[in-house]
Amino acid sequence: MILAQSVILCGGAGTRLWPLSRAGFPKQFLSLAGDRSLFQEALLRASALTAGDIRCHETLLVTHEDHRFLALDQVHELALPRQARFLLEPSARNTAAALTLAALQALEEGGDPVLVVMPADHAVGQTDAFVDTLQRAIREADEGHWVILGITPDRPETGYGYIHFSGQPDAHGAHDVVHFMEKPDEATARRYLEEGNYAWNGGIFVLRASLWIQALGRFREDILVAVQEAWAQRSVDGVFTRPDRETYAQVPAESVDYAVLEHCPGSGISLRMIPLVAQWNDLGAWDAVCQANAGDAQGNVVRGDVLLSDTRNSLVHASHRLVSVVGVDNLVVVETADAVLVVDRSKSQQVKQVVVALQQSQREEHCLHRKVHRPWGWYDSIDEGERFKVKRIQVKPKASLSLQMHHHRAEHWIVVQGTAEVTCGEKKFLLHENQSTYIPQGEQHRLANPGTIPLEIIEVQSGGYLGEDDIVRYGDVYGRQ
Repeated sequence: MILAQSVILCGGAGTRLWPLSRAGFPKQFLSLAGDRSLFQEALLRASALTAGDIRCHETLLVTHEDHRFLALDQVHELALPRQARFLLEPSARNTAAALTLAALQALEEGGDPVLVVMPADHAVGQTDAFVDTLQRAIREADEGHWVILGITPDRPETGYGYIHFSGQPDAHGAHDVVHFMEKPDEATARRYLEEGNYAWNGGIFVLRASLWIQALGRFREDILVAVQEAWAQRSVDGVFTRPDRETYAQVPAESVDYAVLEHCPGSGISLRMIPLVAQWNDLGAWDAVCQANAGDAQGNVVRGDVLLSDTRNSLVHASHRLVSVVGVDNLVVVETADAVLVVDRSKSQQVKQVVVALQQSQREEHCLHRKVHRPWGWYDSIDEGERFKVKRIQVKPKASLSLQMHHHRAEHWIVVQGTAEVTCGEKKFLLHENQSTYIPQGEQHRLANPGTIPLEIIEVQSGGYLGEDDIVRYGDVYGRQ
C-alpha cells in the first residue's frame, strides 16, 4: 500500500486578476471557473486520489497567516471526509520554503509519504483524467522517482516554462526529463509545439518527502537549514501549525524550480515527466479566465447582471451593478463595489501594472475590497465622509469581535438581523432586531453573536480619524494583536 499525502500550495496574490483578486482575497479563493473556488476544487481533486493501492493521509495546506480563516471557512463548506492541516507562513518565502514546511510535517510521524504537490489556483476541466494521471505519478514516485506533470501544449505559448522530455513512456506513462527551458519567444515556442517532445511546466509534481529534503540539502542547503530552524520553534494551535515568525522571515525566497528542479537533470536524481491532458488552465490573467469558461454564440463570457449588444469575444463580470457593453470586441470589463477594470483581452497581462501603481500611491484598492472578510465574519464600508463612515457588519453564529477600544471615534450600532451581545465598559446586554446602542470614544467594547443565525448590524462611526488602525485590542479569540 502506497501512503500519499497531498500538499496544496495556497500562496500568491493573483495581481493580474485585479480588481477581483487582491492580496486580502486572492484568486485561489474566488469562483472563476465554476461555482466553487479554485482552492475548493483543488481540495476536491486531492480528496479523490485514493485507490486500491493508494492510501491518502491528511491534506497539508500551506497558506499565509492572514488567509487562515478564509481558507478554513472554505474547507468547512466542503465537509471533506479527511482532516486537513494548515501550515501557516508568517511571510511569503516562495514555493521552496513552503514545500519544505510540508515535507517536514509529513516526516513527523516517522513515515515517508509520497507528496502530491499542486497549486491552489489552477482550473482543471477534466477531473477524472487529472486524478488518473496523478495516481500513475504516485506509483512512479513510489519507485523512487521525482515525477512532474507536463501540460500537453495546444498553442505556442510564450508565458510558460517548458519541459524537454525524451524516450518511450514506461508502464506509468512517464518519460525521462532532459532539461527545462525558460519562457521562450514565439518562434521558439512554435518550434517546441511542432517537435512534440516539449510540455508546459504547470508546477504539479509528485515525490517522496525524503527525496525533497535530500535534493534541497544538496542544491540549496541554506534554505533547508533556515526552514528547519523555524520549524524547530513552531507552535501548534488545533489544525494550525506556525513556524517561528522571525526565523522564517530570514529564509531565502526561491521557487522550487529555480532552487532545485532545474538542477536535477544529469545530477543522478531520477526525474520523470507524465503528460497531463485534462483541460488545465493556470488562470494567470483575464484572458485565461475567458478560455476556461464556456462562452455564448458570440464568444462572450458573462457573470452577474450584464446586458450585451453587438459585442463579441469579451468577458464581462458584474459584481454589484448592471453593466452594459455595446459594440466592442475582445474586451475585458470587471466591475466591483469600488473599482472597474476595462482592458483589451490581448493586454490582460498588463493589469499587474495597475496594481503596482496603486501600491505606489498607497491606495487600499490594491489589497482590500470594500467588503473585507474577517475570522468572525465580514464588514462592508458602504459610505463615508470627512467625519463619518457607515459599515454593514455580519458576525457568524457563536463568533465575536475582539474586546477593543478606539481613541478617535465613537460608534452607533443598529441591529437589522439576529441577536447581538454587546459589551460596553462594565455593562453586557442583548440587542434584538431594530434595537440600537452607542459606544463612546475611548470605551472598551465587544460585539458578539450568541445566536444560531448570522448577526447583521449597521455601524455608524463618527470622529476625527476613522482608519482601521485605530483599534486597541485587549483580548481576541483569534490571536490577533
